[in-house]
Amino acid sequence: MPSRRSSPVLLLLLALSLALLFLLLSPSSPSASRFSHSLSSGSVIAYSSPASTSAPPAPVKIYLYDLPAKFTYGVVRSYTATRAPSGSADAAAALPDEQLRYPGHQHSAEWWLFKDLLRRGPRDRPVARVDDPSDADLFYVPFFSSLSLVVNPIRSPPAANASGAAAAYSDDAMQEELLEWLERQPYWRRHMGRDHVFICQDPNALYRVIDRISNAVLLVSDFGRLRSDQASLVKDVILPYSHRINSFKGEVGVDGRPLLLFFMGNRYRKEGGKVRDALFQILENEDDVTIKHGTQSRESRRAARQGMHSSKFCLHPAGDTPSACRLFDALVSLCVPVIVSDYIELPFEDIIDYNKISIFVGTSKAVQPGYLTSMLRRISSERILEYQRETKKVKRYFEYEDPNGPVNEIWRQVSLKAPLIKLLINRNKRLLERGTNGTDCSCICSTTPTEITAAS
Repeated sequence: MPSRRSSPVLLLLLALSLALLFLLLSPSSPSASRFSHSLSSGSVIAYSSPASTSAPPAPVKIYLYDLPAKFTYGVVRSYTATRAPSGSADAAAALPDEQLRYPGHQHSAEWWLFKDLLRRGPRDRPVARVDDPSDADLFYVPFFSSLSLVVNPIRSPPAANASGAAAAYSDDAMQEELLEWLERQPYWRRHMGRDHVFICQDPNALYRVIDRISNAVLLVSDFGRLRSDQASLVKDVILPYSHRINSFKGEVGVDGRPLLLFFMGNRYRKEGGKVRDALFQILENEDDVTIKHGTQSRESRRAARQGMHSSKFCLHPAGDTPSACRLFDALVSLCVPVIVSDYIELPFEDIIDYNKISIFVGTSKAVQPGYLTSMLRRISSERILEYQRETKKVKRYFEYEDPNGPVNEIWRQVSLKAPLIKLLINRNKRLLERGTNGTDCSCICSTTPTEITAAS
């Protein structure tokens, strides 16, 4: 019996069908993932669930320690008492705690976070305060560590003023007393503070006890004075400084900004801040550049506001540490920051791309005569407007007074640490021996690219 030969048309259709099936099931094909998802979900048409149907994650439960008042409102009272005019009463002494106001300060995040947790009522935020510590995932320690550091003015005050408040305030003693109090708490001892949160925004805040709290989540401005075994991008959170000058309320534009570049601050700093003197020498004779020495004062803030609001670019060189409030003054002024700080850490980088709102210049290039001004003059007006538009989109993250500003974002960042903390706590329970190599997997810190390359 003669064999039947397949029709060429049928063979072609079979080949095309096999090719289509191969494309659908190929791991690298977008259609494959959709197709396989359709099979697993039981629907060929609706292969993805709308994002709106997914429930938001449950807030992380946080317990606010009821510290003795001397660690919170008492720090504010001590600060105002040491600044009361000699022979006059301290006005804050007679006020109840709830009427006290935190002094204007670049590290006021500690006040904003504390007051936020004190508020009651349902709110949409990443953390929820609980009254029972046994229900808590995290424990917040609301010591005003940055304000405590500067309670005593640089110039020694009188021994006591008319209110009777003694001037002998000791930040070192406060730190020690805080740790003594904490170490008596069962929830601190339970995991050696691993699930506790401290704010120490000033680079020197809590310096005396930092090694005893390095297991905890630290809320800091940068890692400039912290060792790699004390702080980490993995376990800690970078905060924005509070801006010290008024935000710019106008629209984007360059017509009202005749200055090319503005800087006002201390000329002589230690460590990485030595670059400032070099930049002063290079820039102080440029016609459309204002760069001048200034210290913290009301007059300096007025001059800084006027300069930042009328300049296209604002210089941010490293100081004693890589970051400073000046950067956030520039951002709320819509003055494009020019950052000359090689080791700076910035807040909220999982949602903010700082390359869209700032210009980064390596120190070695910035100190070359003519480099900075030539580069900035080549930037078109339209490009400056793009920087300003992008800044307006994220400006609320740098304005603590905004209800949807940095406070909520800080809590979100803190809540993201909870799974890692739980992992480390559970891991620690089952470890029978501790390694002797001195490494700790929970402390993966910011390193320079050369260090990363060397380690890899």
